[in-house]
Amino acid sequence: MQNFAAAPFLVIWEVTQACDLACVHCRASAVPARHPLELTTEAGFELLAQVAGFGRPLMVFTGGDPLKRPDLFALLGRSVELGLRTTVTPSATPLLTEEAIRSFRDCGVSRMAVSLDGPDAASHDAFRRVSGSFARTVFALECARRLGLDTQVNTTVSRHNIGALARIAELAAEAEAKLWSVFFLVATGRASQSDDLTAEEYEQVFGYLYELSKTAPFDIKTTEAQHYRRYVAQRRKAEGRRAPAAGAGRQAGINDGKGFVFISHTGEIFPSGFLPVSAGNVRRDRLEDVYRNSPLFRALRDTDRLKGKCGVCEYRNLCGGSRSRAYALSGDWLEEDPRCAYQPHINIR
Repeated sequence: MQNFAAAPFLVIWEVTQACDLACVHCRASAVPARHPLELTTEAGFELLAQVAGFGRPLMVFTGGDPLKRPDLFALLGRSVELGLRTTVTPSATPLLTEEAIRSFRDCGVSRMAVSLDGPDAASHDAFRRVSGSFARTVFALECARRLGLDTQVNTTVSRHNIGALARIAELAAEAEAKLWSVFFLVATGRASQSDDLTAEEYEQVFGYLYELSKTAPFDIKTTEAQHYRRYVAQRRKAEGRRAPAAGAGRQAGINDGKGFVFISHTGEIFPSGFLPVSAGNVRRDRLEDVYRNSPLFRALRDTDRLKGKCGVCEYRNLCGGSRSRAYALSGDWLEEDPRCAYQPHINIR
């Protein structure tokens, strides 16, 4: 299992919080207008140079909607020039044109990710709260496929769509997406705790994802469901299989602040976009120093400091529970993950 003390596997930069959608679950509580204190183009170039000298992680440009920034393609191009594997997650609005998708491809973006939270316009657009979002998503996936740009589909699992996951997966397969990235709700931003699943329902979704991973034409990745790795390990052990399943093995040990760092639109350095506790700001601090040495990030990487059942769980180094969800629901990022049904085989201290 990789040691993430020195460098992250994944760096996500929220280049803007502006977005013309109004999604019910939005982590960023996005608004249409750009913030006047967004990082400038020059500051963005400096940030990317720091990332490139920092272990060559995967670089993700997100938002809001990155296409709200007129300098987006200059930033993407610089990221690619620096040797970073670069991906972008635009919103499904009229800004996501064929020209924009072609520009992603031409500037060297490795993959475009779009969100699909329902299997049809009625369900997806109700979630995104803007009519036409579903049609734009389907258009973007088809356009990217035709232009030869790899895609991934992002889905946030909630009460809105738990019964429609199989149909969403079918759409991802039809679009020839390379990855289905399944997000599990964290009650931050506009997301409501009432929309989240129970711990037992998480296990049911894990079971569906695990079985699907055996036959799906795409990889499956989970976000803020670190305990899916524990589920996969248990299932594969029961089946007498050793090698990790696709997706789960690459994520082994990664957690908020551990192999993962998030930079906000104003330069704040967070362990995750879902854990809005700042350890510094790139305007005054070096990203590498904050990631390696800040008390917050060091604490999050020390599984001996985890509390409750996460602290004594035999899977704590593989999983570790969602630190974002622990913080959102308890106010303590070291507490146990409230959405894990597993009971460790050790007495809780």
